[in-house]
Amino acid sequence: MKRLKEFTIPFVGLKLGKHLFEYKIGQKFFEHYEYEEYNDAEVLVSVALEKKTTLLELHFNISGHVNINCDLINEPFNQEIRNEFDLVVKFGNEYNDENIDILVIPHGEYEINIQQYVYELIVLAVPPKRIHPGVKDGSLNSDILKRLEELSPSKKESKKDDYKIDPRWDSLKKLLTDK
Repeated sequence: MKRLKEFTIPFVGLKLGKHLFEYKIGQKFFEHYEYEEYNDAEVLVSVALEKKTTLLELHFNISGHVNINCDLINEPFNQEIRNEFDLVVKFGNEYNDENIDILVIPHGEYEINIQQYVYELIVLAVPPKRIHPGVKDGSLNSDILKRLEELSPSKKESKKDDYKIDPRWDSLKKLLTDK
């Protein structure tokens, strides 16, 4: 994956202390990754970098929304997202990103690219089950929802099925002891 220059932070020229970097992420960012799950995106990423003598501390904070399709009715809606992440960048002999929140870069490096961390934070902030808020509160009026309600088993039918218990289970119930 080609790195985007806007997400490269040259930390060599920075003074010791805290520095703030902000990015506005849109749909174009996800097109770069060929990630087609979102219809649109509007996310603000704030990165607070604290430069110390022997290491760098980065605090990522994302907030905004992504437009996705509902898993039940396939209607698009804006899903609010928020996420935070802390990363410690240390210097060592060779590049190592095996640990989730510690990144080791070679001693001669003068910049760090945070593009992959931003991408993962946004993707992981979206819930795995995507349900339109109108479905949850009942305010959405959709033909698909009406059809789903028609096809779902009614409560009366399910209660009748509960009373039809196979008589072979009765002998097994006798083996249970009272607790």
